[in-house]
Amino acid sequence: MKHSEEQLATGKMLPLILKMALPSIAAQVVNLLYSIVDRIYIGHMDNVGTNALAGIGITGSVIMLIAAFSSFVGGGGAPLASIALGKGDRQRAEKILANGLSLLIFFGITTACITYIFKDSLLRLIGADDVTFGYASDYLSVYLAGTLFVMLSVGLNSFISCQGRADIAMISVVIGAVLNIALDPLFIFTFNMGVSGAALATVISQFCSALFVVCFLTSNKASLQIKFNLMAPDFKIIGSIAALGIAPFIMASTESVIGFALNSQLQRYGGAIYVSALTVMQSTVQLASVPITGFGQGVTPILSYNYGAGNAKRVKQGFKIMLGVIFTFNFVLTLSMVLLPKAYASLFTDDKQLIELVGRVMPLFISGSIIFGLQRSCQNTFIALGQAKISLFIAILRKILLLVPLAYILPIFFGVEGVYIAESVADVIAAVTCFTLFLILFPKIMKKCHKD
Repeated sequence: MKHSEEQLATGKMLPLILKMALPSIAAQVVNLLYSIVDRIYIGHMDNVGTNALAGIGITGSVIMLIAAFSSFVGGGGAPLASIALGKGDRQRAEKILANGLSLLIFFGITTACITYIFKDSLLRLIGADDVTFGYASDYLSVYLAGTLFVMLSVGLNSFISCQGRADIAMISVVIGAVLNIALDPLFIFTFNMGVSGAALATVISQFCSALFVVCFLTSNKASLQIKFNLMAPDFKIIGSIAALGIAPFIMASTESVIGFALNSQLQRYGGAIYVSALTVMQSTVQLASVPITGFGQGVTPILSYNYGAGNAKRVKQGFKIMLGVIFTFNFVLTLSMVLLPKAYASLFTDDKQLIELVGRVMPLFISGSIIFGLQRSCQNTFIALGQAKISLFIAILRKILLLVPLAYILPIFFGVEGVYIAESVADVIAAVTCFTLFLILFPKIMKKCHKD
């Protein structure tokens, strides 16, 4: 057994989680800077910042839909590869990785081409008007050129973490983010490229990150390597990836559906400034959700590996630590956003009218997220243990069955503020439902783990 994998089975749990999670958190936080830095620079552009920010917010729905395909592969394939490694089946793990690479290449090329063909109609459908359309179109046109690089850097990074190399996964993200931070002001302001410059900086940065990831996974430093001779489609393997990956895919892609619904409703009831407010608040929410995602990604390989090895005690121990950390962090940071909304809004804009609006609606938008740590912890564990159907149900419940309908129903009674309230109501119902299901199903899953 390789040393990086052996630690997943034998290392003391808390130090192991910290060792795995801290690089993942750092990677996610740095990765957050891709979008955050873009929005900070764009939001402070002279005279056009607020409208440009709304345009970028609209493209976010399309970008999330594209990026969801990398979650399909990474979120489905990496836990399966980790479980296979835990069982000692390295050949299956290699086939999963190779087929994952094939899927990422296919998705990267296909989604870029289809999105570019229907770009204008798609942006209008989401809610771009004559004021915001130009900014949205300029940004997305450039961004699509780097779709394949985004797929590879994000999708394959999960396969680095699953073999116990969270430090390498972090480095790949840091490379891209540092470049993005450096190139943004150069292209946006020095070369006077505006939103197109922000997109170009992202494309170049993601290319460098993808190059690093592929180089590592084809080198002798990786215990689980890409074997190009295994890339021919194995539909049994692809089916297994799809069965588990559909849940993280829906979790990611439905963010896009939510974007379609929320942006169009805000445009209908309020106008561009309400779309800008949503962009600011969603960026703020990422300050809490992204570190949580990183922590979950650090813990997931530990849970998956030990589940595959039949060590239920370590799975339970890892979950308890994850629940305590994620719930506490999310609760504290979300509460600060409810109490200090204007301070967070000021990070993204100096438009006083926009800051005042965010100050009024952010508590409505984010209050339900205070207990969202329950759902994140339980759902991460379901995915880590290969429970595809449960994860899929939870993903659909919050976003499709709750949030989208509420975004259309509540404004009838509360006006534009009802769009923001829908988010909080959906968060509370979904978190309580997920935690209840976990209390019922987790003991049964652990009994199966003992039998295996």
